[in-house]
Amino acid sequence: MNFLDNSRKSGANGDIACDQYRKYKEDVQLMAEMGLDAYRFSISWSRLIPNGRGSVNQKGLQYYNNLINELVSHRIQPQVKLHHFDLPQALEYEYGGWISRNIVKDFVEYADVCFRMFGDRVKYWTTFNEANIFSMVGYDLGLLPPNHCSSPFGYFNCTRGDLSSEPYLAAHNILLSHASAARLYQKKYHVQKGYIGLNLLSFNFVPVTNKTEDVIAAQRANDFLVGWFVEPLVRGDYPEVMKKNAGSRLPSFTARESQRVKSSFDFFAVNFYIATYVKDDPEILNIEPRDFKADMAFQLTPWGLQGVLELFKQNYGNPPIFIHENGLRMQRNASLENWPRIQCLQEHIGVLLDSVRNGSNAKGYFTWSLLDVFELLDGYQSGYGLYHVDLDDSELRRYRKLSTDWYSRFLKGGSIGLDGSIELEGSRSFLSSAQAMR
Repeated sequence: MNFLDNSRKSGANGDIACDQYRKYKEDVQLMAEMGLDAYRFSISWSRLIPNGRGSVNQKGLQYYNNLINELVSHRIQPQVKLHHFDLPQALEYEYGGWISRNIVKDFVEYADVCFRMFGDRVKYWTTFNEANIFSMVGYDLGLLPPNHCSSPFGYFNCTRGDLSSEPYLAAHNILLSHASAARLYQKKYHVQKGYIGLNLLSFNFVPVTNKTEDVIAAQRANDFLVGWFVEPLVRGDYPEVMKKNAGSRLPSFTARESQRVKSSFDFFAVNFYIATYVKDDPEILNIEPRDFKADMAFQLTPWGLQGVLELFKQNYGNPPIFIHENGLRMQRNASLENWPRIQCLQEHIGVLLDSVRNGSNAKGYFTWSLLDVFELLDGYQSGYGLYHVDLDDSELRRYRKLSTDWYSRFLKGGSIGLDGSIELEGSRSFLSSAQAMR
């Protein structure tokens, strides 16, 4: 998946990346020293079962067992994602991957292997990471594998795909796969007493004015991004506005499928970065496409997280919810004294606490990310990590950033002033904070 189009990533790929494959013990030790009590990571279907079904790669199996055991030995809870934009290529060649109903059976068999091999130690399972974005960006914009798109909206030369139907079809099969895997767990592995959830990217959509058409546009944007997956899981069907606008391009659930999909979750997880202003503008399709990377910087909008949590509380029955990703994009070679990242952490954690006080059923918070990792959209140009990784060093040494010290101090509850601020050792600066769940 990394080598289909490397032009936007300066030729970089994730073959070695931060090399946690070999450095997992060192990384888990860093987590323990920081005070983390949970770590979220992905199992690669392609690594564990290279052909998509059949024999298990024993080296891949051993790696995940090693990582999970190391986490557990340090009292760090492993939280596992089963799919993070990573499909065995054999299944793409055989029947087209996620746009084929055949994928449901193969995904459930893969999930069965994971539950059987790791479920005695893993209690939190997320079937798909950013299921909504994968469906859009993989089958509409063509930015990520399998790089399907069609004119005029693809970011690159569109040689395969149909953006008018494939995103809906892929999403439908993802929902059926999720529900089928959850049903398998409930029937076969309930003695493990674990939890199954789905992860989505969520914006806080804010109408740019109080005009009725802008308010409706903001709701419509949420329905097409979040309601697309949440409504079937909560109510058993797609949002009405999607059925009206997409028509026959949107697959339908049979009565049996609707029943199976509905309530097939124990929690939701959201990745949140920004709030987005929405305007009802019929002329939007006439805007010339812009350079995606030129628009990647964004203003901190921590209040938007509260808006997202309030949406789940008011519209979707206030389900248990985890913040799985939240962070700030900075240049990879920026200073290790990353004050903007500290501001990002303290403001979002404070908002999270306010939401819990107001009745949100939020259960936990994960920052993105532990390390400066390989980012699918721009390779190694961004640095989201708490630790910098020196790619010019053959040992790929990790270096603490100032935000690491702040976060560790916060997690351990130390040096908190009367005004709720946290003081960093060796620094006279204070930043306001509020305690929140870990």
